[in-house]
Amino acid sequence: MLDAASVTRAVDMLKKAKRITCMCHRNPDGDALGAMTGMAQLVEANIPNVSVTLACVDPVPPTFAYLPLGQRVLSELNPIEGDVFVFVDAAEPKLTEYHERFPQIFGGEWPTICIDHHPTNTNFATVNIVVPEASSTCEVIVDLADLAGWKLTPELATSLLTGVYTDTGGLLHSNTTPKVYRTVARLLRAGAAQRTIVTHVFRTAKLSTLRLWGRVLEKIGVTQEKGAISALTEEDFRATGADYSELTGAIDYVNAIPGMRFSLILSERGGKVKGSLRTLRDDVDVSKMAATFQGGGHKKAAGFAVAGKLVPEVRWKVEQGNN
Repeated sequence: MLDAASVTRAVDMLKKAKRITCMCHRNPDGDALGAMTGMAQLVEANIPNVSVTLACVDPVPPTFAYLPLGQRVLSELNPIEGDVFVFVDAAEPKLTEYHERFPQIFGGEWPTICIDHHPTNTNFATVNIVVPEASSTCEVIVDLADLAGWKLTPELATSLLTGVYTDTGGLLHSNTTPKVYRTVARLLRAGAAQRTIVTHVFRTAKLSTLRLWGRVLEKIGVTQEKGAISALTEEDFRATGADYSELTGAIDYVNAIPGMRFSLILSERGGKVKGSLRTLRDDVDVSKMAATFQGGGHKKAAGFAVAGKLVPEVRWKVEQGNN
């Protein structure tokens, strides 16, 4: 549930800003981009005479090219006096990958706001609006807009519905609560382009994406702990012609194998190995597994990234028998 006092503090901070920068985590997904573009639209529509910048270290994936303001996302920052930074869908500073180049942004020297739904959020901002029980950061922003008395335009509703849809797997994941359906109804009444979202996110796939997912499925192995694991090397991305962002969504297919306790996809990305974890079980907490590698997330969906590369390992077992 939203804290009204935190929302009031955030709105006051935004109204006093000379310039506002909305920022999300690296390798942005639908919730990060929907929340970032949605928050930018909210600010521009309700706070006059303020400049809004959108920032992410990685580009917007083609899947989300339809998002309003998506073409305005920049990778470079230029902090100046009077700036206010709004972090969305980022549980800690390192997830933005701006923390080393611009430590002053995260050290309390600038006024900052963090809007998120991850239970692992470190509350690193001046004002933290974190709702762990929410399905998505976009759901939190819908409630923030209503509490602040800010109206939702069709374009804004499209951004926010994108985040709700993607973080619930098209309303199929276990985080699809009655509250989520009410939020979806609220956004549809505001004019969200549902068909556009469904077409681009769930019913459109490039040939390179399908080839990449084919390699994911081909490489699945099952551990003794009943974990379904697949791994992609840099060569897999090069051979299929796929971008890193095209791996998004493949984990749901790995997670669909009956009887598995959890699923994991490992992928090499420029000197790092990223892990995406999922589970359908109530007695498994993949966020604890991710924390082993300094990652985090939710109980049923988490991830991590560590420096290194993937090294294949082959094991053989000889069973003796009568000839």
